[in-house]
Amino acid sequence: MIINTGQRTDIPAFYADWFANRLREGFVCVRNPYNPNQVSRYRLDPAVVDVIGFCTKNPSPMFRYMDLLKDYGQYWFVSITPYGKDIEPNVPDKHQLIEDFKRLSDIVGVDSVGWRYDPVFISERYTEEYHINAFRQIASALDGYTKTAVISFLDLYPKVVRNFPEAREVSKEQRLRLGKRFVEIAASHKMMLKPCAEGEELSEYGADCGGCMRISDYEKAIGKRLNAPKKKGARAECACYLSCDIGAYNTCKHLCRYCYANAEPEKVLAQSKMHDPKSPFLIGDYKDDNKIHDVLQKTWIDDQMTLFQFGERPVHVTNECNGMRGGNAKKERETGD
Repeated sequence: MIINTGQRTDIPAFYADWFANRLREGFVCVRNPYNPNQVSRYRLDPAVVDVIGFCTKNPSPMFRYMDLLKDYGQYWFVSITPYGKDIEPNVPDKHQLIEDFKRLSDIVGVDSVGWRYDPVFISERYTEEYHINAFRQIASALDGYTKTAVISFLDLYPKVVRNFPEAREVSKEQRLRLGKRFVEIAASHKMMLKPCAEGEELSEYGADCGGCMRISDYEKAIGKRLNAPKKKGARAECACYLSCDIGAYNTCKHLCRYCYANAEPEKVLAQSKMHDPKSPFLIGDYKDDNKIHDVLQKTWIDDQMTLFQFGERPVHVTNECNGMRGGNAKKERETGD
């Protein structure tokens, strides 16, 4: 099965110690965000967890714990955007993030890490030309360290409107102009551009509009076939395979103004104070009225087939993490506050 960590918060950036403790203890508890008394308990065991998917703006706090992940398949999305502290107040320096991306790629392998440049919005400061120049610079810096570049355009979810009231949707004309240039730039650096839940409008320019995190992406990362159960995307226009996220809303301390997963900053900071690195829960602990459900888990790996048998040679990495195998997509749809 697949465990995801990044649809609701940024675990590597802010909760790496907690996640390391969960890996050591072999299980994690997750509250239903819309019915907090319902708790899902997952085993963290490479015998049943085939891939762990990460989505982060700062992977470096996890580097000291990579040995705990060496027996798991992994796929990492690292977001590197062109915005300043006016938009992303607590995101680290982008030049350092580029170096951390390269280090991560060297550890897990080029097929196990993708770059996210999203969400894209247009403003007086962040113009179309600004985005084109920034995308080109970052793509050039990441040349050879990933084969995937994911973009999406800003969606005005209720929480986004509240925290970023001056934001405006990107028009179709702007999306097409930018998308076409992004496809060209990505291709020049050996990357496939994947629009995230943006429909098919960029396919005519050569973009892969089939989903940014599909089972085939996980398979390529681990070099094995997965007999995954059929599952619909989080949204009608989303073809990504998203499931079993262990994060919690209103806990990401990057406080990006465009974030769909955070309410007002005060709530995020209050929630974060309830975090205990030793708890099975990201926020808080067991309560008397909790209804614990131990999730039925099993491996989806098809031992009869590997990608090598189908003409795709899996990456073999030998590095500081002893050959660790190299596994988030636009997002869970916000259905309430």
